[in-house]
Amino acid sequence: MSLELIFAAANAIVLPAWVLLLAAPGWRWTRRVAAVVTPSLLSMVYVYFFLLQFRVLGGSFTTLAQVSRLFSVPTVVLAGWIHYLAFDLFVGSWMARDGLERQIPRLVMIPCLLLTLMLGPLGLLVYRAIRWSRTGEVWEAE
Repeated sequence: MSLELIFAAANAIVLPAWVLLLAAPGWRWTRRVAAVVTPSLLSMVYVYFFLLQFRVLGGSFTTLAQVSRLFSVPTVVLAGWIHYLAFDLFVGSWMARDGLERQIPRLVMIPCLLLTLMLGPLGLLVYRAIRWSRTGEVWEAE
């Protein structure tokens, strides 16, 4: 299977979960698909590709030059992309659940989720600011 096909498949797999988060965040299947099933599938693909190449390349995360060396290989770039897809979806699913618990209106949540889909950390930051402005909570004590 080509890397382009795997890239397209990973993108296709993640989109239905995001649609569920946007359209039906409180549905029990949304929670299963967006928080567990899809991120787990993507994580398995990530582990396969990244660990397979990481051993061969001998790169590390200790310097920017070493990270750049790792990401000069298309298979590692694909693993990195899948990493983003899995983690952004997991964060988005947490935000959707948290927003429901704190009764943050869906019209406020939709831009946060879309930002998380497209720009990960920015969406999380915007959600945290909205959450703080509405509830006074930045971090929950769990």
